[in-house]
Amino acid sequence: MRPMIGLTTFIESKGTSRYSSLCYTYIDAIIRAGGIPVLIPITEDKECLLKYADAIDGIIFTGGEDVSPLYFGENPIKEIGSISCERDACEMFLFKEAYDLDMPILGICRGSQLINVALGGSLYQDINAQLKDSLGHSPESGPSDQVYHMVKIEKDSKLYNIFENDTIAINSFHHQSVKELGKGLKAAAFSYDGIIEATESLEKDFVVGIQWHPEALAPKHPIFMKLFEEFISQCR
Repeated sequence: MRPMIGLTTFIESKGTSRYSSLCYTYIDAIIRAGGIPVLIPITEDKECLLKYADAIDGIIFTGGEDVSPLYFGENPIKEIGSISCERDACEMFLFKEAYDLDMPILGICRGSQLINVALGGSLYQDINAQLKDSLGHSPESGPSDQVYHMVKIEKDSKLYNIFENDTIAINSFHHQSVKELGKGLKAAAFSYDGIIEATESLEKDFVVGIQWHPEALAPKHPIFMKLFEEFISQCR
C-alpha cells in the first residue's frame, strides 16, 4: 500500500483571488518515493483538519513564512519577514494532532522551525542580526537545486543512518534557526558556524526537522531521495 502523505500549503494572493499553493518539488519527491501526496489547505475549521489527520499516514510541514515570535514569547525584531497568523494557527493544531497520533512527521525549513516552537522551543528571529560571526544561510540568488554550504551530521542520529555520512553539502534559504530546543528534541546536524541545521525527536519514532530543502535538490542530487524514501517507509 502506498501511504497517504499530507503536505501543508501556503496562501498565495494573485489580484483579488487567493490560492492554496505549494511548490511542485514537494509533490514530485513524495510520488517518486512511493507516497500519495495530499495537499492540506489552511483553514480554521478544526473538524476539517481532524479529518485530514485521520486520512493520512504521515505529514510534511513545508517551507514558507516566518513563524510568529509571539509563539515563543518574543516581540518581532525589525528583521522579521512575512508572517501568516492563519498558517501558524492551522499548522500548530495539525502538528499537535499528528504528534499525539505518533504519526511520522518531517519538517522542512519553516516546518523544522514550527516543530521546534510547537514543542516549546524558540528561534533566532534573524541569524545575521542575532548571531555574531554567522556564515551565509540565505543567498540573495541562485537555483534551489544548487548546494550552498556544508553541514556536520551527528553520528548517533537518524540522518546519519539515512545519508551514511557525517558531512553533506546542502542548499539553504533560511534567515531564522532553532535557538532553544523544544521538549524531547535533540540536535542532529550543525552548520560550520554552530547553527542547528536538523533536529530529531527523542520520544517519537520519526519526527525530523531539517533547515534545508531536499525536495529541490533530489532531482539532481539523488542522495536526498533517501530521506523521503525512509520517511515513506516509516509511514507504511
